[in-house]
This record gives sequence, structure tokens and C-alpha cells, in this order.
Amino acid sequence: MGYDIIVKVKKEVENVDFLSGVAGSHLFNAIMIPVQVIIIFFTFYYFVLSMFGLYRKREEKILTPEKSFALVVAAHNEEAVIGPLVENLLGLDYPKDLYDVFVVADNCTDKTALISKNAGALVHQRFNNEKRGKGFALEWMFHRLFKMERQYDAIIIFDADNLVNEAFLTEMNSKLCQGHQIVQCYLDSKNPFDTWVTNTFSITFWLSNRLLQLARYNTGRLSNILGGTGMCISSKVLRDLGWGATSLTEDLEFTMKALICGIKTTWAHDAIVYDEKPLTFMQAWRQRKRWAQGQVDVAGRYFFPLIIKGVREKKLMYFDAAVHLFQPALVMIATFFMLTNVIAALQPHYTHVFSLVMPWSGWQIMSAIQYVYPVAALALDRIPWRAYIGLILYPIFIYSWIPIVFLGFIHRKDKQWSHTKHTRSIKYDDVVKQVKQKKVSTN
Repeated sequence: MGYDIIVKVKKEVENVDFLSGVAGSHLFNAIMIPVQVIIIFFTFYYFVLSMFGLYRKREEKILTPEKSFALVVAAHNEEAVIGPLVENLLGLDYPKDLYDVFVVADNCTDKTALISKNAGALVHQRFNNEKRGKGFALEWMFHRLFKMERQYDAIIIFDADNLVNEAFLTEMNSKLCQGHQIVQCYLDSKNPFDTWVTNTFSITFWLSNRLLQLARYNTGRLSNILGGTGMCISSKVLRDLGWGATSLTEDLEFTMKALICGIKTTWAHDAIVYDEKPLTFMQAWRQRKRWAQGQVDVAGRYFFPLIIKGVREKKLMYFDAAVHLFQPALVMIATFFMLTNVIAALQPHYTHVFSLVMPWSGWQIMSAIQYVYPVAALALDRIPWRAYIGLILYPIFIYSWIPIVFLGFIHRKDKQWSHTKHTRSIKYDDVVKQVKQKKVSTN
């Protein structure tokens, strides 16, 4: 009898273990199926979106200068690069009486203000140890601009390390005359071949310009995303909405703030800003970590309002903006999926949706997005062949986003601004030579 009891108890334990295993398997499957569906959705979404960036639409441009501009440069200890920028801006191919150059010397302890003034800019010095960062400096300057006797049709924001193509204001004037209120320019690189980091960093910008920004513009339905510099905003929009973008990613924040109010951003592919990319991996790491923190912060405030507005108004541009904000979460979800795939013991315990929905051709699409698309972006915008060398280390740069995004999520409430030091003092004439060499090398 004692033996029978032991056998019965053993069977009961085995049954409990079995049921527990089934329940655990179902729970794991319930997690893994949505994870795979999310990854598949975003893969196909960006694949379809990028198709719109494979061509340039013919644009009718208004070449007669009409709009007036306040060019605002937010600068913190930028004595090494501010001079060439001011000289460059004052020499643009646009009537000089239709624009002024303003430099906000924000908490500067160097000669930024003096160099800017000597170069011909209108300098405004700001000192505030509590409200630090580009967003606060811009808000302070906008209030000043609106109180001035002279008023401008639009305000364009630059960073101190920038250089600008001569037709920049002509392109922005055309967009404003066509009725657009917020415009983002093409973000190029002024030092793409300094180090492997500047090369790979430049590739990510070239890819975004062509297959994301131009693609969104070509659809005619989506809003572009402001990129931190080369941003043109009508004075009316700034007055009506107020700036208020003081997060670590003030550009993304204002994009979403305006979009929630129904004002979308457009794209000017021929208005070009040459931006200085960080020279070292750690400089790039700190800058991208700040971006990740800011994007997680902005996503937390605007993701669901955009989804709700998209449902109510049945407009794709709100869903697309929400998709953009979801990127940090997508990185974390995809990382979780990759980790589960390296553990062989977990494979039998969930349904492999990828094998059902995305057979061989689907994986080819994913590979194209990761590897072929950067090549396509470089070729379509006629980037010099030497830039392709950066594709060798490009995967290292891309996958380094994984820990950066996780750190950005962890430190999302940290609003302390981290300044990127700029040292690459290049004159616009040198950039022009690079552009001419690019055209020669690709013809």
C-alpha cells in the first residue's frame, strides 16, 4: 500500500511538471509571437517606405527672393569653428538685406562671442547655469527676436560647426513661398574621411537623407523629421505654438509638437548643411546616448497622442511619426529576439512566425535594409567611392546602438546636456572642393 501511494504521488508530480511546462511554453509563445510580428511589421514598413527614396520628384522652384530670415546659431565655447560659419552665412547667394546672422553665445568662457562679432554676426550673450542646453538658448533668443523692431518671415537654426551651401536660403525661400511652414535641409558631412567613425557616422546620415527623409517627402503624405540643424521654421508658427522644446532632442520634440497641432515638416533636398561628425568612437557614443535619452523621453510623451490622433483623423502621417518614435523600443525588442535565438533550448517552445511569414525572400529584404540600402543611398546621392570603405566597419557602428539605446532608456530622465566639442575648422571653399571632387569621381 505504501508503494502504491509513492507511485501515485510520483505520477501527480509528473503531471504537475508537465502542466507547468505546457503553461510555461504557452506563456513564452504568447511573448514571442507578438515580438516577431512587431519586427516583421517594422521590417516591411521601412522596406516599403525606402522605395519612395529611390527617385527624385521633379520640383517647381520659386527663385525670386521674397522671404526674410533670421539665421540663429546656438554656440557654447565654439571659438574653433564659429568664424568660418559666420563668414559662410554672410556670403550666401541671397539678398543681404533679407537676412541677418545672430549668434547666441551661450554660457561661453572662450572667445566665441568676440570672434562672431568680428566676423560680422549680431551677438547675444546668455548666461544661465540652471537652464543649460541648446533648447533653452534657442527659446531665450526667440523671445528676443520677437521683441525686435525688425521682424522676419522665418528663423533658421544652425549649429556652430556647420557650413552651408550657397543656395541654401534660395531653397528655403522657395519652400516658404509654396506654403510650407517648417522645413528640414539635407544633412551632409564636412569631415567624412577624417576617421572611420566620421565615415560610418556620415553613412548613417546619407542613408537617412535619401531613404527616409526624401522617401517621406516623396510620398506627399508624411511629415519629415527635424534634424537639429538647418531647420527653417516660420515666425508665425513659433509665435503661435511657442518653442518649448528644451529636451535633449529639441529638434524631435518640436517636430512632434508641431505635428500634433497639424503642422507637418517638409524636406529641402537641395538645401545642404555640412555638419562636423565626431572624430572618436567615444565622442560619437556620448552624442548618440544623448539622442537616445531624448528620443525615449519624447516618445513617452508623444507616442500614444500621435496614435490616437491618427485613428481619429485617419491620417498616415501621425502613425508614421509614432513609428519613428518607437525605434528605441524596436531596438530593445529585436535584441531580446536575437538573444532568444542563440539559446537552442528555447527554440522548440515558441512558434517561429518568421519561418511562416518571412521565408527566404523575407530574410533577403532584411539583409537589403541592413547592408544593400547603405550602398544604394551612397550611389543615388553620388557619394565618393572612398566613402564605401566605411561600410566595412559600418555594422560595428550600427550594432553599437544596442547598448546605447538601453542606456538611453535607463537614463531617460537625465536632462543634463552633454556638449560635443568641435575642432574641425574648415572653410566653405574647402568643402566646395570636396563637392567638386565628388562629382568628378562619380561621373
